[in-house]
Amino acid sequence: MKVSEQEFRFMVEGITSDLIQLLMDRERYTLPKAVEAVYGSDIYQALLRPASNLYVQSSGYVYEYLLKELNSRALTSVS
Repeated sequence: MKVSEQEFRFMVEGITSDLIQLLMDRERYTLPKAVEAVYGSDIYQALLRPASNLYVQSSGYVYEYLLKELNSRALTSVS
């Protein structure tokens, strides 16, 4: 799918916003913690790369990968 830079940014911003909201709704993150979690994630870095094609996936799909990453980090930090 070929999209303009503006369309790409719009799609990334939409998914990012959704990810933050999902963390707050489903995982009871505070807004600052959700923002930090999303922007500090490897998934967000992948989302910023058009070649990853994550920007064309649903927010729920990307959220599942984000949640796996966050849970993996939590397990690593506890060990």
